[in-house]
Amino acid sequence: MNSLGRFRLFACTVGITCFVLSFNPYRWQNLWHLVGTSMDPLPTCRGQLAEDTITPLKDHRTFIIAPYVDNRERNIIRILGIVHTEVKELYCYFCCAKATVLQHKAEIDIHVDRFGFPYGLADIICAEPPDCRVAHVALDGSPTADFASLTVFPIRNREPGVPTANFTVCISAMFGNYSNVLQFIQTIEMYKILGAQKVTVYLNNCSRQMEEVLQYYTEEGTVEVIPWHIQRYLKVSHNWQYPDDGTEIGYYGQISALNDCLYRNMYSSKFVVLNDQDEIILPFKHRTWDTMMESLQRENPNVGIFLFENHLFPHAALTDGNFPDTSRWNGIPGFNLLRHTLREPNRPDHFNSRKMIMDPRAVIQTSVHSVLKQYKDSMFVSLESAMVYHCRDSQQEHLNRSSLIEDTNIWRFNETLIRNVNDMLNRFLK
Repeated sequence: MNSLGRFRLFACTVGITCFVLSFNPYRWQNLWHLVGTSMDPLPTCRGQLAEDTITPLKDHRTFIIAPYVDNRERNIIRILGIVHTEVKELYCYFCCAKATVLQHKAEIDIHVDRFGFPYGLADIICAEPPDCRVAHVALDGSPTADFASLTVFPIRNREPGVPTANFTVCISAMFGNYSNVLQFIQTIEMYKILGAQKVTVYLNNCSRQMEEVLQYYTEEGTVEVIPWHIQRYLKVSHNWQYPDDGTEIGYYGQISALNDCLYRNMYSSKFVVLNDQDEIILPFKHRTWDTMMESLQRENPNVGIFLFENHLFPHAALTDGNFPDTSRWNGIPGFNLLRHTLREPNRPDHFNSRKMIMDPRAVIQTSVHSVLKQYKDSMFVSLESAMVYHCRDSQQEHLNRSSLIEDTNIWRFNETLIRNVNDMLNRFLK
């Protein structure tokens, strides 16, 4: 073959290769090799390991929470991050065999429920590199970043395993120097009675005594505390809807924390319960969540998300006189759940902020009161089956006491709850 023929063959080969690559949806770019020395036969990629739950990238407009393996549809790494709506490009960097670094442009999917704030939770999605079982990922806004200068994040859910809990409760976020110690203790003990094995608390700040309670339950193995210092990076609002006051994200990033809790417990828990520390999903027909969910799933096999009506028991209308003896709890700061037996009537023309028990593997994205993307159906659970027992300040302050509805369903658990709280306090106050 003459020189002209060899040149034409080479040009044809290059053209076909470029054509094939142009249609590859995951165009991986081999950026460089980090070569080890003779003292380092197995070279590794450099990079600083993330140390906090929320980590800013160099642009300070992207804050990474955690990456998770998600193989439910295709092999992807779903990275949960808080991003400004103007962020349009991010790149994932993976370190593979022989310290080869592969870069891939990410898909940025900002959750629709950001309620007008300039920052919102986003799924930052990258396909997994072919033939590369990565343990970490780094991100940057540039396609030519130096891997050694990037923060690397451990990829979670690489080994799913089997569930170790039937129910995990996600509480997000505890803020405002939270100090309602007695109600929190009662709530945790009620969760345990109902069947929860684990409670995940996203902690922004709380009182000193509340810290001690959290430490007690952590050492017991019931509570997992996730540090949630979002105000270090963003101006947080106490409102859920953007008030146009210079704040950047609503309600201490509650939605971000809930989605992280969902993915964090995706394979370790059969069900995830999303509610606040002043709420309990209280069953009526059943004694525990286990039997309630077994019944609901048997009757609704295509449903993976169950939503429960919220009913508010105001702090200002406590039961006086005839209620179970809880004198042992005198002196503990906070409200006594067993004195909350008067509830406000629900208003049919107002939104009911339902809370959820869900199969985490059936959910892609969740908001606070409903899911945004899912693989299974959702359903409203009737008030005959259960309700959200919500003890907080009144939302209908104009109502007089005679307009409230007497509801003593919480007293069904009196004997066990009082005994368990007393046992806890005996150990805690030693």
